Amino acid sequence: MKKITTLALLLLPLSTVAMAQEKASTTADEDNRTTVNIHGTIRSKYEYQTEEGEGRFEVRNARISVDGQLSPIIMYKAEIDLCDEGKIKMLDAYTRLKPVQGLQFTIGQMRVPFTIDAHRSPHQQYFANRSFIAKQVGNVRDVGAALGYTFNVGIPIILEAGLFNGSGLTNQKDYWTKSVNFSAKAQMFFPHGFNLTLSTQKIKPDNVAVMMYDAGAYWQSHGLHLEAEYLYKHYANDAFEAVHAFNTFASYDIQTGGNIVKYVTPLLRYDYMSDHSDGMRYLDGKANEAGKLMINDYQRSRLTGGVTLSLRKPFVSDIRLNYEKYFYRKSGIAKASEKDKIVVEFMTRF
Repeated sequence: MKKITTLALLLLPLSTVAMAQEKASTTADEDNRTTVNIHGTIRSKYEYQTEEGEGRFEVRNARISVDGQLSPIIMYKAEIDLCDEGKIKMLDAYTRLKPVQGLQFTIGQMRVPFTIDAHRSPHQQYFANRSFIAKQVGNVRDVGAALGYTFNVGIPIILEAGLFNGSGLTNQKDYWTKSVNFSAKAQMFFPHGFNLTLSTQKIKPDNVAVMMYDAGAYWQSHGLHLEAEYLYKHYANDAFEAVHAFNTFASYDIQTGGNIVKYVTPLLRYDYMSDHSDGMRYLDGKANEAGKLMINDYQRSRLTGGVTLSLRKPFVSDIRLNYEKYFYRKSGIAKASEKDKIVVEFMTRF
């Protein structure tokens, strides 16, 4: 009995050390635990232009993204679109650090913090085709670094600001510049589902600096979503007349209780854009430093009506049925895909 007692006393310190090492190892594993999330968005659609009597099938997006967490303060994301209007594009590729509560630092390739509608991913869009603000006027992805800070002063506020190359997604290797683009955005979340978003951005696609200012607001409650947004785009040295763009829409989620269609969402949108230049110089219709800024998108407005059938929750598996009616000024020229049309789109997010 004495031998057993003596042996137990000798083993007790060793077992205590082993338990401490196991606890330390478990804590280290928790600190170093990594997560990997894989997501995808597929948007396939059929469009029929009513005046021309022409139709087409199209895979608009086939996005795959990988994101996750390497530690409590290190996050990452990489996203590629295998079919962005028929082209393969790297979209997001960044590292994000969250050293303290509410503060984050992001460096890499990303969508710049600007506007409400242009910042939505394809699966978060309410309509089959994006607004003029989201597609032509305020759609910018770039390479740079951004800071974000979230705090509460009675209401939650998110502030974001960043510096960017201005090189876009594909022109990075030999791109050097003395002019840095910037973007800043403030989101304020008021009670009862009301949001106010203010943002500004400076870009320089060519030799002319362009400033943009955006104000938008939405209200969301009990399935109803009302939104309005205005964007003002100014070109330095009066190189091109300032652009005005406006987008407003309403949608209402109706839960059906059915086994197949879970929600039915009627929608109505009106958006407008004055004559727009992309900020590049053209000569004889081709990009040329000897040329000047030209109209890339003629002034137009559009009325879009439709319904979305959600097979699960909205923005997960949706069928979007839209009709778009365009209104051009007398001398406006419509692009091939910017005419009256019926759109049937299937969107799946996984």
